[in-house]
Amino acid sequence: MPEVRLVGPNGEQVGIVSIGDALKLAQEADLDLVEVAATARPPVCKLMDYGKFKYESAMKAREARRNQAYTIIKEIKLRPKIDPHDYETKKGHVVRFLKAGDKVKVTIMFRGREQSRPELGFRLLQRLAEDVTELGFVESQPKQDGRNMIMVIGPHKKKAEAKAEKAAAKARRDEEPAEVTEAPEVSEASAPQE
Repeated sequence: MPEVRLVGPNGEQVGIVSIGDALKLAQEADLDLVEVAATARPPVCKLMDYGKFKYESAMKAREARRNQAYTIIKEIKLRPKIDPHDYETKKGHVVRFLKAGDKVKVTIMFRGREQSRPELGFRLLQRLAEDVTELGFVESQPKQDGRNMIMVIGPHKKKAEAKAEKAAAKARRDEEPAEVTEAPEVSEASAPQE
């Protein structure tokens, strides 16, 4: 008669028993007989509540998905002849994305005669990379792609770290008491006349 190595409901070793005896023990304990290692000789079976086991594993999987951080690639588009103020605004967006733990794809779009001067775009991308070097690193070097030049900047800190930092800052803000300012009193002399 075929035999199995039986493990009890609390993980204790019962020993090698016949399948019939294992099924009888499972019925007496009102549990299921579940094969956990089919390739072992003899196969390993465990006494457990299979419905409860499935539920708990589904809950663990859901919790793992909830705590998972997704890396998002944000995109910023620039032109080679960008105004200094516009450059600072775009750089601010890149800084914000990197602080949030997202990757940033920087695209420089060339038009017309600008296509014959790719070094302008290359210098602009190098300048941007140097300006945000404390927050991110160049993940893929600038490369020409048709009319565009593309570079990817990755953050130094992970998305999960950025989320935790943001939550901690929000908790500190919530703890601080809000300042109450009183409205100035309006005297009759300064009140508008009807």
